[in-house]
Amino acid sequence: MPHVVAFLLVPDFQLLDMSGPATVFQTAGALARTAGGPAYTVLTVSEQGGLVRSTSGIEIQTRPWRGVRADTLIVAGGEGAREFAVTPGMRRTLHAQRQAGRRLASVCTGAFVLAGAGLLDGLRATTHWRRAAALARNHPGIRVDADKIHVRDGDTWTSAGITAGIDLALAMVEADLGAEVAAATAREMVVYHRRSGGQSQFSALQDLAPESDRMRAVLEHIRGHLGTALSVDQLAEVACVSPRQFLRSFKAETGETPAKAVERIRAEAARGLIAAGDSSIESIARRVGFTDTERMRRAFLRVYGQPPQALRRAARSPG
Repeated sequence: MPHVVAFLLVPDFQLLDMSGPATVFQTAGALARTAGGPAYTVLTVSEQGGLVRSTSGIEIQTRPWRGVRADTLIVAGGEGAREFAVTPGMRRTLHAQRQAGRRLASVCTGAFVLAGAGLLDGLRATTHWRRAAALARNHPGIRVDADKIHVRDGDTWTSAGITAGIDLALAMVEADLGAEVAAATAREMVVYHRRSGGQSQFSALQDLAPESDRMRAVLEHIRGHLGTALSVDQLAEVACVSPRQFLRSFKAETGETPAKAVERIRAEAARGLIAAGDSSIESIARRVGFTDTERMRRAFLRVYGQPPQALRRAARSPG
């Protein structure tokens, strides 16, 4: 019998959270056909069935989840998932999946739905890096790892933002059908079989992304001088504008104040050093420009939802 993968959709879900992983299972299923047909069957389900609207405006036809037996149930993320109030019917459906020992997963902010149902308490999990701190703050029982592309804790799988759902699905295919089928699926889709690095490579500098050369030069200056004092007057001088104009232009182009941007870039640099080596937390704090470990700890809580010590333990954990 084919392995049944059901995507649970809520209004305003992210289309790629569903379509990317669904394509992985469809492709892998065709490559590893069983005697009776493809190795996977892909379904879309919702509480009432019918059309469910994505954030892009495209609507997907779903069947009611009642009576559907899924070997893998994946909650798609998106704007709707972050705000979704888990209904009693959804809670029963998700808990039944767990109690039956079948695979349960989320893509991106679909983790908020699993968390709202109480299914991530005591587990390691991830979500989109921008939402990781909120997930950790709102659900302190979850061990949130903001840098992982995807996390498996027993039969519960979670992934980072949007395209990371493809990485998650490929890892599931590898667990089900072996590395050879997963690698062939990745080649067919022209994606990485196992993507290197974590989410931090996609965050601060790319997210700030100013339009002007002046503000890009400021960000490069910040990155190259993290260990020094970075005042507004100094950064304005790099941009060749007055401090008042610099503050206004920087916020308009990046969406952040200079102080917040400096904090994020310092936190990212510190995180990389924490994961990469055995330098003390104190020496790393000084190296990236935090004046003391307490200031770095507060910055990590704001950016990642966890203190530096927790991220170091996670980096050293064999899992």
